[in-house]
Amino acid sequence: DAKHLVPNKMRDFFCTINLDQEEVFRTQVVEKSLSPYFGEEFYFEIPRTFQWLSFYIYDKSVLQKDLRIGKVSIKKEDLCNYTGKENWFMLQPVDSNSEVQGKVHLELKLNELITDNGSVCQQLVVHIKECHGLPLINGQNCDPYATVSLVGPSRNDQKKTKVKKKTSNPQFNETFYFEVTRSSSYTKKSQFQVEEEDIEKLEVRVDLWNNGNLVQDVFLGEIKVPVKVLRNDSFQAWYLLQPRENGNKSSKTDDLGSLRLNICYTEDSVLPSEYYTSLRNLLLKSSDVQPISASAAYILSEVCRDKYDAVLPLVRLLLHHHKLVPFVAAVAELDLKDTQEANTIFRGNTLATRCVDEMMKIVGKHYLKVTLKPVIDEICESPKPCEIDPIRLREGDNVEINMDNLRYYVDKVFREIVQSSISCPTLMCDVFYSLRHLAAKRFPNDPHVQYSAVSSFVFLRFFAVAVVSPHTFHLRPHHPDAQTSRTLTLISKAIQTLGSWGSLTKSKLSSFKETFMCEFFKTFQEEKFTESVKKFLDDVSSTESKEPSGLSEPVHLKEGEMYKRAQGRTRIGKKNFKKRWFCLTSREFTYHKQQDKEPIFTIPIKNILAVEKLDESSFNKKNMFQVLHGEKPLYIQANNCVEASEWIEALCRVTRCNQKRLSFYHPSAFLNGNWLCCKATIENTVGCARCTADVPADTQIEIDGDRETERIYSLFTINRSKLQKLEEACGSIAVYQGPRKEPDDYSNFTIEDSVATFHTLQQIIDTVEKLNESHEKYQKKRSSSAKYGSEENPIVGKVS
Repeated sequence: DAKHLVPNKMRDFFCTINLDQEEVFRTQVVEKSLSPYFGEEFYFEIPRTFQWLSFYIYDKSVLQKDLRIGKVSIKKEDLCNYTGKENWFMLQPVDSNSEVQGKVHLELKLNELITDNGSVCQQLVVHIKECHGLPLINGQNCDPYATVSLVGPSRNDQKKTKVKKKTSNPQFNETFYFEVTRSSSYTKKSQFQVEEEDIEKLEVRVDLWNNGNLVQDVFLGEIKVPVKVLRNDSFQAWYLLQPRENGNKSSKTDDLGSLRLNICYTEDSVLPSEYYTSLRNLLLKSSDVQPISASAAYILSEVCRDKYDAVLPLVRLLLHHHKLVPFVAAVAELDLKDTQEANTIFRGNTLATRCVDEMMKIVGKHYLKVTLKPVIDEICESPKPCEIDPIRLREGDNVEINMDNLRYYVDKVFREIVQSSISCPTLMCDVFYSLRHLAAKRFPNDPHVQYSAVSSFVFLRFFAVAVVSPHTFHLRPHHPDAQTSRTLTLISKAIQTLGSWGSLTKSKLSSFKETFMCEFFKTFQEEKFTESVKKFLDDVSSTESKEPSGLSEPVHLKEGEMYKRAQGRTRIGKKNFKKRWFCLTSREFTYHKQQDKEPIFTIPIKNILAVEKLDESSFNKKNMFQVLHGEKPLYIQANNCVEASEWIEALCRVTRCNQKRLSFYHPSAFLNGNWLCCKATIENTVGCARCTADVPADTQIEIDGDRETERIYSLFTINRSKLQKLEEACGSIAVYQGPRKEPDDYSNFTIEDSVATFHTLQQIIDTVEKLNESHEKYQKKRSSSAKYGSEENPIVGKVS
């Protein structure tokens, strides 16, 4: 959220998230506010290098261009200082001189020339080769050019390259010559009087600009190199473009307002798979360790300050290796030992409940979409008034009509849920089966506990949470408005209550805090609701295989607006690319003229042969990819690098089991009678580059096991002191068998068997130390191979 924004009158605001100058996400517009609450979460993989993560606040305009109020920009190197906690940031003014991104490749040389009369003078040669990653201007590739200047106290020689049209990666390959010093015998009067010592004060400055044609040129960045560093040698390097030194120096930084952010940024260097064998094996055998509290996976959750940090990579790793179900069963059994009453079963935020929560988010993503998305879309797009709290009712509201509307929505959501068991993923069913039987074993005299153990997850922690926060589960693009959010909250409360086994009894109704909810639920006291819940819970906690109906609906995976290149047309003008609405399901990939219109073009998933990136040089457009199928390739341009990466990943995932997938493809387009990449003249010739994903996968969930193991290694490394403290605690317990004299040292740890826990801790510490050595060797090798000034490791700031 933001507060105290200018101008000091109620306006419509939205916020964007940018990697350097590329917008990757945008919040919804919050109308008529000075302190807008956005309440949106964005989780994404960063598919390219970047310098700044920026957040821009905009004042929405109907007739004119949206006005940028201010920004928060955080350097990539500083993100670790803010990760994992909420921070208020003062908005900074948006200055065009500070809005830069990209890098430039230069070669500089200082030559000594002998003149006709035999005297010596110095000449500077500047070869500007190319630029990479220049920003989009108004959503389009820029028309860049460069000015090359030799600047000193009393001179400013400037030269200019040609303008390159519609590209973010211009190839200039132009060379410029500058006179640096003249021989003492040089007598011709010149514009600049250059003394010998002036070379210490001279610098080469390269400025990048976007050619504005009829409007003002836009500054794209600059770099400065002192001439003295050349010392008669050729100097070739990549440089990150920098803002102007006078950029963003406005004194009016206190009155723009402020923005509250919660950022979580992680960056890991993943080694080859064989380096993780020991740690991976240690984690994967956790479910076999007795007691479970002495296992590596359980110890990981004990030493992390926030259990969630440990749960995400742990669940993904165990899922990847098919070890999650036995581990969840083991930690759930440990939970049940401390549960004294059946009605509090699995209600806390323990390792077991968090593992199940995370598993449901990962595995149940498609299940949620096919079950809830249609009804959630109806509620959000055609909302009916549903407020039944007398205190919140507005003038003219009819509580009976509102109650009927709410009852209609609750019935519809409830019906969709209890009829969805056929779509529940097998892995979720296996986990629920284990939880159900563990609960029945722990409380054998309670016939309802086996159902409440499952409903506490599937209703309370899965469906009810998705209903109240549909944007978090990708059921809606944005946080719903206040009225719709209230409606979803009431529906969510109803679903929680209906799904809680036995909650419709009179004793339960009397415990409602809100009288209006008690009155509302009196209409639900029917046997059919209880029986529907019971049947649904029986179905989703059964290990019997469920054969889906042949008429079942396709699973909706992804949709959004992008640009496609017209197929079979000549390459003339902007009309060659058209905006279309794309939709991906488990059966087909389609595009439509507009959302909710009939598809113009359909590709069955089984016919997709490959999905790959397309070189920018093909059409001078960024963020392009191609879908290869039986006919001509479908060329698509996404709106930003994150969106392109997500579409490629989604399409690859759903087509990986296709039998006729290609092993080779063309990374560029076929234009003017030849492939731009390999110059082959036959259009249907075999590709010249290997496909990035030509191996069929046997899982629907794409997980990089090595990456998750690396994340776990990082967590162990960060919490090394706690590992040692736990090791000392185990030693103390093993040696001193009497009452604990100093419980504060280890009272927060669960130590059931000090000897077994101590043994596992030693294995963890040894494994982490070996990985530390491997990482140090890797970093040394990387630093020696990625020379400072190379394209992978460009120079930042001024060379000295």
